[in-house]
Amino acid sequence: MPDEAMATDSEVRVRRIATACGVEIDGIDLTQPLSNSTFSAIETAFVEHEVLVFRDQEISTEDQKTFGRRFGDLTVHPFAPSSGDAPELIVFDNDADNPPWGTDVWHSDETFRAEPPLGTMLRALIVPDYGGDTLFTSMSAAYEGLSDRMQQFISGLEAVHDFKPFRNLFESDPASREKLRAFEDRYPPVSHPVVRAHPVSGRKVLFVNPQFTLAIKGMDEDESQALLKLLFHQAEIPEYQYRHRWAPNTMVLWDNRSVQHYAIHDYFPKRRKLERITIKGDRPFSSDPVVDIAVVRSRKGSRAISDAHGGHTPKET
Repeated sequence: MPDEAMATDSEVRVRRIATACGVEIDGIDLTQPLSNSTFSAIETAFVEHEVLVFRDQEISTEDQKTFGRRFGDLTVHPFAPSSGDAPELIVFDNDADNPPWGTDVWHSDETFRAEPPLGTMLRALIVPDYGGDTLFTSMSAAYEGLSDRMQQFISGLEAVHDFKPFRNLFESDPASREKLRAFEDRYPPVSHPVVRAHPVSGRKVLFVNPQFTLAIKGMDEDESQALLKLLFHQAEIPEYQYRHRWAPNTMVLWDNRSVQHYAIHDYFPKRRKLERITIKGDRPFSSDPVVDIAVVRSRKGSRAISDAHGGHTPKET
């Protein structure tokens, strides 16, 4: 699609703002109901370009949720700060008294779920004069950037994901440990393909991230960590990225199935307030057959990675 291109609906204007991912959507008013043809044009751009930017949208929280529901059901994050009367709404309101936490690392949202989100929609209300940008990386471009030999090697592999950063939210007292066990029962470690197939476009996507991915199933721990380090690095390559500068009344929708993001924490202690909703997804799958890797055993005994917490189990206290 050229830099200035008209989508299939005459109202919707799609303007490319980065090479690998990212377009601005103009010509629509999200305070008004969208026709099916207008929404279809937006949905097509969403799958093709992975990150959509809507500027100068003076919309309400309800408008944002209404638009999000056009893509699917909204989900409730089990750990993020949410609104009491709208649990599906996550509020990031950070300043000197409430510093940002946990988002300055490359990740796809909630891959610790068996069915990670389809997409995420984030709207800016208050932003600092400078700082607080968000980086996005196309993980379909990141996959394409791997050598043919590496693509072949990781084809069919699976990785274990866990809600590991949120474990720090629990104290060591008995009541907190009991709550943690309840979350572990609800969200046990889950396996996803290292290379998932996008359910709409069919594109192959590198689907591991340093925030939630523990290990490659069936590999020796040292081998697993070395491979993950290499694959994690793909998100850091600038050619695959779009850097978004926030402004009030700007909303960004990204395809969580094929995009990772990184929220830069360089604005603290200035205030930054954004509202987020998350759209329910489906179980990731691979278009390649799953590789049945033989368990690797060293001379010191078994060191293979299992499904449970990357091979580690909680110790008795």
